[in-house]
Amino acid sequence: MILNNMTILENQPLAPFAHTQVGGVVDYLAIPKTLTELKEVLDWAKKAQHQVYIFGRLSNLVVRNGGLRGVVILLHELHTIQVTDDTITAEAGADLILVAEVAMEHGLTGLEWGAGIPGSVGGAVFMNAGAYGGQADMVVSSATAIMPNGTIQTFLAEALDFGYRQSIFQENQGIIISATFCLTSDDQRAIKERMDDNNYRRADKQPLNYPSNGSVFKRPEGYFAGKLIMDSGLQGQRVGGVEVSKKHAGFMVNVAQGTGNDYEDLIHFVQDTVQEKYGVMLETEVRIMGER
Repeated sequence: MILNNMTILENQPLAPFAHTQVGGVVDYLAIPKTLTELKEVLDWAKKAQHQVYIFGRLSNLVVRNGGLRGVVILLHELHTIQVTDDTITAEAGADLILVAEVAMEHGLTGLEWGAGIPGSVGGAVFMNAGAYGGQADMVVSSATAIMPNGTIQTFLAEALDFGYRQSIFQENQGIIISATFCLTSDDQRAIKERMDDNNYRRADKQPLNYPSNGSVFKRPEGYFAGKLIMDSGLQGQRVGGVEVSKKHAGFMVNVAQGTGNDYEDLIHFVQDTVQEKYGVMLETEVRIMGER
């Protein structure tokens, strides 16, 4: 269907857009290219009483085989990046990897940890993403969102309620449209060396040759999820086409045309096994959504 010259796809599988290459059919899929188009889709969905789901790069999400009823909006075409002195403001759909590279090119440090994270700026703020000693809450000075009542509101850092893989947007239903990062000037070569080192360590330890969502589970207090899974003898354990990585036990990889249901079933199997062996319930970092 066409909405003000914008095409909205109907009965569209999410798998081609997802890092895991899984995901069932959604009723409607919209990919706005401007903030105006985003607002138009939201207005249309509200009038039609459709449930709305907002995603960036679909890099921390498992959508079950039954898909999602309502309207899925992907923000990856909203990707403008602006640099002003020691700050970078990026739209929610911008690749975090690209923002880190832009920071490096301008001699700005603070985003080296994001150099290899295959997610969006909006997702990084929403989940308070982090790696290698860095985290979104260390550098995000503000975030702007469309609120449920349609107003646009900017939240300063202290109002973002950041926690471990948490932010205020998991509670207030705001749709992140941009974020500003407050960084520090540094030698460009030194920044690049740190980024290269992070990426080398990532490539050395993580199964980047298969589709995945990165770390599946949050770090349980006093433990490491990957070690618990490894010590439980679960590496190589498979459900359908999804496998606990033999390279990094904290990852689940799509090795043979796996499905969202395969991911979820393997997650539950790992949780049950680790709890039985060690009395620890692993909490998912990835989100699981949709109908079976």
